[in-house]
Amino acid sequence: MKRLVIVFILIGVLTVLLILSGTVYVVYETQQVVITQFGEPVGEPVKEPGLHVKLPFVQIANYFEKRFLEWDGDPNQIPTKDKRFIYVDTYARWRITDPLLFFQRLRDEPAAQSRLDDILDGETRNTVAKHNLIEVVRSTNREFAVAVDLEQGETTEVSKRIESGRAKLAQQVLESAARRTADLGIEVLDFRFKRIEYVEEVQKEVYSRMISERNRIAEQFRSEGAGEAARISGEKDRELKVITSEAYRQAQEIKGRADAKATEIYARAHGQDPAFYRFQKSMETLRQTLDADTVLVLTTDGDLLRYLQGTQ
Repeated sequence: MKRLVIVFILIGVLTVLLILSGTVYVVYETQQVVITQFGEPVGEPVKEPGLHVKLPFVQIANYFEKRFLEWDGDPNQIPTKDKRFIYVDTYARWRITDPLLFFQRLRDEPAAQSRLDDILDGETRNTVAKHNLIEVVRSTNREFAVAVDLEQGETTEVSKRIESGRAKLAQQVLESAARRTADLGIEVLDFRFKRIEYVEEVQKEVYSRMISERNRIAEQFRSEGAGEAARISGEKDRELKVITSEAYRQAQEIKGRADAKATEIYARAHGQDPAFYRFQKSMETLRQTLDADTVLVLTTDGDLLRYLQGTQ
């Protein structure tokens, strides 16, 4: 008998606990709840944290996030207004503002993510297609570092000034998406372009053009360097000739002054003894004109014969 009573008590306790677990539910600070009865929402959404009650078994608590949620788009190939095909990768932040409307229209987060794919990807494609590539890439008209091709006055894509810019394009996508998500119980809080790059075919063309431009600029630098080297070499040769001619002039001046001084000394010395001077000059002439095979014929009245006879 006692065992039967204990069994009935345990069954009663379990029944009460089961009823309580189906009646009481907890809502945390990061959650909001929609109560449904037989699949249809009843009452207002529960947003206040704490313990709440519902009818057991027939009512179900459907939990939704209060916090910001992430949407990460897939890279899409999109043509710009100037016919440039690019890959655009985007991301956004959103939240559930009206859980009841959200439940009625979308039911759960995966459905909301799928709906956002359609909305945000579509608005991104429409916005990018209305603008040139430079508008998608740049955000301001700050000055570029001047490159060689810009110094030469060539018109390049980066030299164009933007009217909107990437930040305003992202804002346009955000505003357009907000209008389309207003009746879904969600709010798109932020939208950004995560990555923008050319498609593979265009990348090859762009890289090839960049390589040819860099080669042209490198060739220009090489030709300018060769011209500068030729100019420096010419200046070196000219300065060398100037230095050489100046040194030759100074050497000749020194030599002339030395010859004049020597002549002066000779003249003063020979003036003191003219006969010795004539004798010395005759001997020098004789030494310069005679060799071992020379036959010399002298007259009896010549100075050379007289000098030779005088030495005997």
